[in-house]
Amino acid sequence: MVKVIASSLRKGNVVELDGRLYAVLSATNFHPGKGTPTTSVDMRRISDGVKVSERWKTTDQVEKATVDEREYDFLYEDGEGFHFMEPETYEQVTVHPDVVGDGKVFLAEGIRVYLKTFEGAAIAIEYPQRVTVEITETEPVVKGQTASSSYKPAVCSNGLRVMVPPHIGAGTRIVINTDDLSYQERAKD
Repeated sequence: MVKVIASSLRKGNVVELDGRLYAVLSATNFHPGKGTPTTSVDMRRISDGVKVSERWKTTDQVEKATVDEREYDFLYEDGEGFHFMEPETYEQVTVHPDVVGDGKVFLAEGIRVYLKTFEGAAIAIEYPQRVTVEITETEPVVKGQTASSSYKPAVCSNGLRVMVPPHIGAGTRIVINTDDLSYQERAKD
């Protein structure tokens, strides 16, 4: 275990509190005009999935666990969970749906993710920053409408709802940001 200051915690880190391991879901630093700066951290207990919130002074020392982080390719989903394969060794790992969470919409066959494991158990997933999806449903393209005008709602092939420029029609492949589900550009393939 390594001691780090609370303000350095990020999503996906693993910390130890009272002999239990927690995966960090989000960490926010608050710097008020007066008073002590604090770090508010939302975590999930790895052993049973219970969500916990903690607040520390930004300079408090926290035990950070050493986690194995490697690239894995997504294979398929079944009743046991989500199956991933390490491309170098072909070792397969099954990940519980709680760990995958809302990110399962980004999991297409063959997509490469960073899987964080602790003592052989998957605890967190980091998705690619950008994902290419196909638009299946949107309002029709209107001639003469410029790209700078307001965005319109669209539904992607994976079920996501995103806002796209007016010139994007059904069947168009686009690139979206996985953090905030925002439209980035038209796919170049």
